Parts: sequence; structure tokens; C-alpha cells
Amino acid sequence: MGKGARKRGPKKDKAPKVGEVFVGQPFEGLAAEPELIALREFVPSATAPLSLVDAGERKITLATVLPMAAAAFVRTDGEVFVGLQVQTRSSDVSRDLGRAIRWALTAEPGDVLPVPDTTSPPADGERLQDLLVADAELDVTLHPNFDWWLPGDTDPSGEVKVSLERANEAIMPTERLGTGSYWVLAGEKAHLRWVRPEPEGRLMQALARLSAAGELSLGEGSRYAGSFRAHGLLVPVWDLDPEAHAREWAEPAEQLGARLEEALKSVDAEPLTAAERRARDGLVGRQLTLR
Repeated sequence: MGKGARKRGPKKDKAPKVGEVFVGQPFEGLAAEPELIALREFVPSATAPLSLVDAGERKITLATVLPMAAAAFVRTDGEVFVGLQVQTRSSDVSRDLGRAIRWALTAEPGDVLPVPDTTSPPADGERLQDLLVADAELDVTLHPNFDWWLPGDTDPSGEVKVSLERANEAIMPTERLGTGSYWVLAGEKAHLRWVRPEPEGRLMQALARLSAAGELSLGEGSRYAGSFRAHGLLVPVWDLDPEAHAREWAEPAEQLGARLEEALKSVDAEPLTAAERRARDGLVGRQLTLR
């Protein structure tokens, strides 16, 4: 034993601090999980009323982005918003949002919560799973701009005006095709991004089965581009013909969804063939991870 080891003595095992434990799937257990991930990660301007277990008479609207990327704010007309796309986060996004909701329940018109509370010790009853109706879906409304930040009779000024102008300029045309499924026109390219609720391993088997059968695309003008992980779920992505309107992909996406459901059922009973396993290996090689 070296001198350093004799001086320090044996290391004691320390339990990790609760606040530092990373929660890889923060929205697990909520029916709205795919939609929450889509709104947080890639939908530009959207709102959805929240179904709270106990909110009294106060209604709270979930939003993608708020002025200056605030965690929550109350408009001067009393409308209450909680933001998903914020500048800071803790190890548990669900807890951050839960705390913002609790703040919003008692905030006054004009109040702003600039950043989520990421430093207070964790407490019971403050995660989304504690506050939302677990089986409630999100009724999402997409907006072509961020003018909903202000009441209809209000003209923006100061930092809010600057933030509003910048946000509106950055919006990419986006359309919702289904639950967690969004078409987006990103410059000269168009994509379909689809947050899937299934466990990654099972989903990859189903995608591989479709790929090996030549059934993974949405038809002419489309191709499977790869996938990324976000908050514990897999998000497959397809490149689409940018000349085609979003509504032209609605039916092909529905048909693809039906094929995928059948493939998901089949992988439980039939193991992958050699060709399907090779297809799966190729799909796995095109994955990224977003937190």
C-alpha cells in the first residue's frame, strides 16, 4: 500500500444525492409522454391546456417557448402559461415543470418565473406525475407565430418586443400529423419526426422488420433518415419531399403507423430473421441521443 493510500484510508461508499440523479425518462407514466417530448424538443410554437388533478378554478396552459425562454408567466389578462423549452434544467425535467406549475397556481398577472427552480431539495408531490391526470392526452394547438404571448389588444415593447420578433423569425413551418408526429419544413428539407412510446428495443425490431420488407418509407419522395433518443424515447425521422404539402403526408403516415403496429405485434411471436437482424444493426448505427 502506498503512502497516499495509508494517509487517506479506505473510501467510504456514499449514497448519491437525490437531486443529482439523472432521470432519463422524466415523463414516464403519462399518456401525454410522446407529445410532451415533441413540444419540448422540436415543435416551435404550440400551446396545450393542462389537465391538473387539483387546480381549483385556475387554468394553466403548457407552451413550447415563452418570452425570454421563461419557465412560466402570467399574462396581464390573467392567462397562465408554463414553458417547456427553457434555458436551464435540473437532473429531472418533470420536477422542474412541476415546480413551475406550482408557482403558476398562485402567481399574479404580470408575474414571471425566469428560470425553473433547479436547486431546492426534492420534495414529494412536485413532479408532473403528481400533478397531471395520468391518462389525459394533450390537446395541442399549433401557432404560426408567437403573438399569443400577448393579449390581443396589447402592443409589444422593450425586451418582449425584441424577443417576439426574434422568435417569429426563427419559426419553421410545422404541422401535426398525429400523436407525437410532426411534419416540419426546415429550409430546403422537410422531415417527419415521430416520438414513439414503445420501449426502444421492441421498436427497433419492428422498424427493422419493416425495413427488411421494404415498407419503412412513406412512399415516393420519402426515405427513412435515422432516429434520435429524447427523454428516454426513440424518435424516428423521415426525409420528405419539401415540394409536397404536409397534408399530402397525412395518409401515408397513417398507413405507416398501421404497418408499424402490426410489426410490433409480430415481433413478440416471431424472432427476427437474419436479414431483419442485419437491418436492425444498420438502423441502430444511425441513432443519436438528446437529453
